[in-house]
Amino acid sequence: MQNWRKYVPYGILALVIVAAAASGLWLHLRQLQHHAQEQELVKQTESWRISLSEAELDLLARVVHAEAKGEPYEGQVAVAAVIINRVQHPEFPNTISGVVYEPLAFQVVANGTVNKPAGESAIRAAHDALNGFDPTGGAIYFFNPTKTANAWIRRRPVTKTIGKHVFAT
Repeated sequence: MQNWRKYVPYGILALVIVAAAASGLWLHLRQLQHHAQEQELVKQTESWRISLSEAELDLLARVVHAEAKGEPYEGQVAVAAVIINRVQHPEFPNTISGVVYEPLAFQVVANGTVNKPAGESAIRAAHDALNGFDPTGGAIYFFNPTKTANAWIRRRPVTKTIGKHVFAT
């Protein structure tokens, strides 16, 4: 009757082997999923309006986060679109970092909030703008009328208002 006890160590060993195999399989599947996501990102970057590095994508998303956190998603995309529109405009630097760090261009650079990590929404907004979504109609400026008294920016032709931001050319 007590013969079954001699088989307990073998049963435990079998369970350990099965658990190790399942763990290895799970890890392999996660690696495959990660690789597929990387491939999708590479494919997506090939369709972007401009070519940029990971660092510039991160900078774009951080500016969107700092400038438009709390704004509707469309407003977040609009902020990213303005930066991209500037990159493509002959009167502005031709890189994301050149546009962002242009003197006096963005208050979030001056106050340091651009250095905070971007949230998921800002990252998605940056991707959508890079994929061609421009809710501003080609704007190259934006401002919050409650936060600026600058007469020059207020005279720019307005293309759209989204949330608290006015977008202009």
